[in-house]
Amino acid sequence: MSAGPPIDELHLADAPHLETSIPGPESDRLIERQKRIESNAVAYPRSVPIALDAAKGSTVRDVDGNIFLDFFAGIGVLNVGHSNPYVLEGVHEQTEKITHTIDFPTETRLDFIEALDGIAPGGLKGNNKVVFGGPSGSDAIEGSIKLAKHNTGRTGLLAFEGAYHGSTGGALSLTAGKKYKKGYEPLLPGVVHAPYPSTDEECAHALDHIQTVLEDPYSGKENPAGIWVEPIQGEGGVVVPPQEFLPGLRDLADDNDVMLIFDEIQSGFGRSGKWFASEWSGVTPDAMTMAKGIGGAGLPLGAVMYHEKFDTWGPGGHIGTFRGNVPAMRGGIRAIEYIEEHDLLAHARDLGTYLRDRLAEATDPATTEVRGEGLFIGVEMWDEDGNPLSDTVKAIQKYCYEHGVLVWSAGRYGNVLRLLPALVMTKAQAEAGMDIITAGIEAHT
Repeated sequence: MSAGPPIDELHLADAPHLETSIPGPESDRLIERQKRIESNAVAYPRSVPIALDAAKGSTVRDVDGNIFLDFFAGIGVLNVGHSNPYVLEGVHEQTEKITHTIDFPTETRLDFIEALDGIAPGGLKGNNKVVFGGPSGSDAIEGSIKLAKHNTGRTGLLAFEGAYHGSTGGALSLTAGKKYKKGYEPLLPGVVHAPYPSTDEECAHALDHIQTVLEDPYSGKENPAGIWVEPIQGEGGVVVPPQEFLPGLRDLADDNDVMLIFDEIQSGFGRSGKWFASEWSGVTPDAMTMAKGIGGAGLPLGAVMYHEKFDTWGPGGHIGTFRGNVPAMRGGIRAIEYIEEHDLLAHARDLGTYLRDRLAEATDPATTEVRGEGLFIGVEMWDEDGNPLSDTVKAIQKYCYEHGVLVWSAGRYGNVLRLLPALVMTKAQAEAGMDIITAGIEAHT
């Protein structure tokens, strides 16, 4: 049986297509209604003022009938697109049988774990265990913290400047951004943040710094239980580290009996053009956290995969009410099958190269840097004096949504234009979207 329709049949027609100015009157009405009744913590409509009605593939329709090309995909959640029919078919079949199972075995649960093993990176393939705890990436990070502490008996944690790992207590402790932590300290004690490199020179400095933390008897730091690192930083600005960085971390972790944990929540499940971004470096982690794309259709699911030698928990060692979200597991199986059947990893690599080439042609290499792997792309922007162009990125984002394309931002200063299109975006859609994005760049830089 073929795994669903080809990617050019997944989308709403005629994108981008605008019926009104943005925001339209119905979007205005619903946004105002939301302001009256929902928490002030709501964030995304402040940057892109639309109210959503429907979405398919790489297209989104708002309540005013405007159809957008989606270069954001729910912060990298919808890797096989909005409402992928092959994924939804499996989800619907599952919901008619059973939806919530805690951790009782079902065929779907066990099939999903075996499917994850089939795409596991490096030495984890065939040698891993999987634990589900809660529905989010933050939950997966919390589980990995418990795993590392339980196996090492140590309490310290090492993460990186520029990191984002989530918003729960432990995950927020690993996160580097001050704006996320303001008003919530104290968090977990014993957390050290090391530099995250983007050049060879920075890489040598970062590895030297970490070696000092781990091996200098007067560093003032206890050896941590684990090292948490994004193989490609997301919120930090789509930062791709030098090739020798992750192998260097692997060596330091091994030499000092520290667990190496990769956060593949945003970079995994095909986002970078490989199943997991760590595969670009050939380094196998001791554990990796997963969420976002693994639910297939945007259904919430978080998990930790770790080497079986660390499976030292007893019954109930890590728990969570929603670790039995079987429709999400069925969605994950179907998403893996869809990606494999339609060769979307290669498609993501090819389309990503096209997008980065178009962005490089539209920008000045003296004041911008285009970077990324696959469909995980960032454009960092500075003025000639080295000041971050945060307002420029906001203006480009506004230009794009006013012309029917949804893009986002990232980076320490908000000066990185971030593109996370679904792996099912077609070349024609990419061309149409890039015509608008590059016009926005040229109009504001």
